Amino acid sequence: MDALKTFIALLALVNPIGVLPMYISLTQGHSAKENQRTIRAAALTVVAVVTVCTLLGEKIIAFFGISTASLQVAGGLLILLMSLNMLNAQMGGARTTVEEQDEAESKATLGVVPLGLPLLTGPGAISTVIVYANKAQGPRDYAVLIGCGVALAALVWLTLQLAQPINRIMGRSGINIATRIMGLLVSAVAVEFIVEGLKTMLPVLAG
Repeated sequence: MDALKTFIALLALVNPIGVLPMYISLTQGHSAKENQRTIRAAALTVVAVVTVCTLLGEKIIAFFGISTASLQVAGGLLILLMSLNMLNAQMGGARTTVEEQDEAESKATLGVVPLGLPLLTGPGAISTVIVYANKAQGPRDYAVLIGCGVALAALVWLTLQLAQPINRIMGRSGINIATRIMGLLVSAVAVEFIVEGLKTMLPVLAG
């Protein structure tokens, strides 16, 4: 498993820079202690979701009778829709709804929901981890995936810690540009997943 390629794909999907406006909006009026609790919860949620999907994701989809190839195609289509929203500098309804955002403003656990899940590790990231876990050749590849989750969690923690300075330096326009670049990378991941899934489901395409 290519650790760098895996990390970049997951980084584009998690996109910690893209959630900064939402984080700043949801934590307005919070104390420094509350912000630290929110940041820790968001980072821990990222590594927890990646770890659980790595170790148990295949078993979960097998329980529901879903093949990995089907997940690749469905996940690829979902990720493609997300990438189109990202190219328009939008979060997209697949991650969170207006109602969930409004409800989150009164929640003490907003670091977990909606920041950690589904804003950072949404359906696209979850399906991607499960697909990569299916390709794992042994414990080393599982360790690489979980290591990517730890690295992403650390990056999320650092990004949210520096939310205000990053927001001042980049501005909304800069964040939108970064989100669009991530969206382009995400669209490439989506196409790869769809093609691989279709080749598995329809072997004639592989020929």
